[in-house]
Amino acid sequence: MRQNTVAPWAELVPGVGHMTADELLTLSDGEWEYELVEGRLVRMSPTGLEHLYITDALHAALRAFVRLHQLGLVTLPDTGFRLPQPGVPDSVLAPDVAFISSARLAQLPPPGDPGLRKFLPFAPDLAAEVASPDQHKPEMAEKASRYLAVGTHLVWVVWPSSRTVDVWRPGDESPSTTFAASDTLDGLEVVPGFTLPVADLFASLPEVGP
Repeated sequence: MRQNTVAPWAELVPGVGHMTADELLTLSDGEWEYELVEGRLVRMSPTGLEHLYITDALHAALRAFVRLHQLGLVTLPDTGFRLPQPGVPDSVLAPDVAFISSARLAQLPPPGDPGLRKFLPFAPDLAAEVASPDQHKPEMAEKASRYLAVGTHLVWVVWPSSRTVDVWRPGDESPSTTFAASDTLDGLEVVPGFTLPVADLFASLPEVGP
């Protein structure tokens, strides 16, 4: 388990003072993936093939459904969301996959506005995180809680090692449900009508031997 209490799912970047969301945008790409939590810069190592397969499967299925039914937008990994916390230093999280409803998209600046170059100014309606091998239940519970506290309505945390998905909803102190590979994810009222067999998330992964 990671030691910092600001963002236990990641590593605090040493020697860096408080930053703003606008300053985070100016960071050059490197060997790390960055987020901002209450003004503190945190980093995660790049992900591997297992993470890629699962993220791609979820993104493809959700994007196809959302586009077909014109429900909004599904974001790619590394899309930053500036979480609304009045009076608190900036936080920017980048879920592996996220859904933004048409109602929230209507809040964005019009085409050509410089504001479109910034992070999305609200929490996603749905956030999905694929846990890395060094991320564990208590740490990802903290991240799920952060999304829910600022307006996200549904969080999925995917666990490749057990091939399960934790489902978080507003008010949860622990997952509402944990789905196994034999179960089916449901978008509920957040992405109405969307379903996906959990097994499909792992269909491209090699079978684990005895």
